[in-house]
Amino acid sequence: MTLITIAICIGLLVLLITWGKINPFLAFLIVSIIAAIFTGIPLENIGKSLQKGIGDMLGSLVIVVVLGAMLGKIVAESGAAQRIASVMMGIFGEKNIHWGLVFTGFIIGIPLFYNVGFVLMIPLIFSVVNQYKLPAVYVGLPMLASLSVAHGFLPPHPSPAALVAQFQANMGITLLYGFAIAIPAIIIGGPIFATTLKKIPSVPLKTFQNETIAEAQLPSTVNSFLTALLPVFLLAFTTILAIYAKNLPLLKSASAFISDPQIVMLISVAVATYTLGIKMGFSMKKVMDYYSHAVKDVSMIILIIGGAGALKQILIESGVSSEIAEILKGLPLNPLLIGWLAAAVIRICVGSATVAGLTTAGIIAPMVQQSGVNPELMVLAIGSGSLMFSHVNDPGFWLFKEYFNLSIKNTIRSWSMMESIVSLVGIIGVMILNFVV
Repeated sequence: MTLITIAICIGLLVLLITWGKINPFLAFLIVSIIAAIFTGIPLENIGKSLQKGIGDMLGSLVIVVVLGAMLGKIVAESGAAQRIASVMMGIFGEKNIHWGLVFTGFIIGIPLFYNVGFVLMIPLIFSVVNQYKLPAVYVGLPMLASLSVAHGFLPPHPSPAALVAQFQANMGITLLYGFAIAIPAIIIGGPIFATTLKKIPSVPLKTFQNETIAEAQLPSTVNSFLTALLPVFLLAFTTILAIYAKNLPLLKSASAFISDPQIVMLISVAVATYTLGIKMGFSMKKVMDYYSHAVKDVSMIILIIGGAGALKQILIESGVSSEIAEILKGLPLNPLLIGWLAAAVIRICVGSATVAGLTTAGIIAPMVQQSGVNPELMVLAIGSGSLMFSHVNDPGFWLFKEYFNLSIKNTIRSWSMMESIVSLVGIIGVMILNFVV
C-alpha cells in the first residue's frame, strides 16, 4: 500500500504539472492534501501539517534564496558578469575559445540562477559564433553545461541549498565536494561531448541578442571576480578555519557564525551593494529597485520549494517516508544510488530539477538519518539525479531550443544528452568520493 500511495501521488503530481498545466505550487498543495487523506491523517490536522511543512522548509531557506537572487541581479546589472566573461575570453583566446566559455559559465553560474545566467551569456555566445564563424551548438553547449551543473550541484542555488538544510549537511563541505564532482562532469558533458555536435545546423535568432555595456562603464576585473565569488570564498575560508579553531572557542564561534549560509549571503550582498552598486555610480534607490525585481524573479521558486515542503511533511507525519526508507534500505543498492535514481525518475517525469530534488528529499530523508550515509554526498547524489535527461516538459529545454533555433530532434541530441551525461558523471563522482572520504 505504501508504494501504491507514493506512485499515485507522484503520478498525480506529474499529470497536474505536465498535462493539466497546473502551477507546481498549487499542484504540490493538491497532491499533499490527497496524500494526507489516502494515508489516514485526520482531516482537522491536514491544514496544520501543510503549514508546518511549508514553514519548516522556507524558514531555513528563504533568506538564502532571496539574497542569492539579489547578488545575482547586481552582478548582472552592474556589468560584472560581462567583465568576467571578457577576461576569461582574453585568457583562452580563439583556439581554446570553448574552454574559455566553460570556465566563464562556471564562474558566472555560481552566483546566478540558471535562467538569469542563460539569458545573460547568450549575447556572449552569439558574438563568439559570429566573430569566429564557429558552430553555435559546439560553442554554446559547454558554457550552458557549466551553468546547469552549478544550478544542480552547488549551493546557494535553491535545490542544493534546500537539500543541505533538509539533511543538515555542512554547506562548506558540500560546496568543496561539489567542485570536485562538477569539474569532470562539466568537462565531459561540455567540451568533450560538444565535439560530436559540430554538424548540428543552428542559426541563432538575432532578436535574442542583448545589448552589452560599454567597456568604460564595466567594473574592474578584481572587483567583478571578488564580489561575484565572495560567497564561495567565505564558505571555503570558514570551512578551513573551523578545522584549525577547534581549541579556540572565540574563533570557533566567530567561524560558525560567519559560515552560516544566511550570514554568508547577507555579507556578500552588503559588499556587492557598495562595490557593484554605489561605487559604480548607482543610487541606493536604483540598487534597491534591482533587488526588488530579483525577489519577484524567484518568488515562484520559493513557493514551489514551500509546496514541496508541504508534501514532505505529509509523508513524514503519515509514516510513509519511514516505510519507504525501510523498503529502499532492503534493496541491494547503496543509499546514494537510491537517492540519485529517485531524483532522476522524478526529473524525467516532472521536468523541474528543483522539484525533483525537493520531492526526493522528502522521501529519502528518513533513510539518511537511519543509514548514517554522508549527508553532503547525498545532497550531491540527488542533485546529480535531478539533472537527468531534460526534455519537452522542462523550460530549460525550450530556452535552449528557441535561442539556438533548433529542431526538437537536435535539441534532444544536444541539450538532453548533455544533461544526461553530467548526471551520470555526477553520480559516478559521488560514489568515488564515498569510498575516499
